[in-house]
Amino acid sequence: MAHHKSALKRIRQSEKRNTYNRLNKKQLKEAVKAVHSSSVYNDAAEKLKNASKLLDKAASRKIMKKNTVANRKSSLTRLVNSMKVKQN
Repeated sequence: MAHHKSALKRIRQSEKRNTYNRLNKKQLKEAVKAVHSSSVYNDAAEKLKNASKLLDKAASRKIMKKNTVANRKSSLTRLVNSMKVKQN
């Protein structure tokens, strides 16, 4: 265990950030899974909107790298657009 005051503070801060980041990543995963699980285009489009919003927030808060976020949004959008083509 750390003995210095600053080291103890750093441990507290890391635990707080770890909890915050884990919660946000969990929400992201759930949103992405919701898009994947939906089979109707309109439903998937709404869920995509929510997921992309959460992904953008994660990128701005540096929870995930912005290129990773861009790749995920792109793949989700392709998935939803393919649903639209199949329904027509």
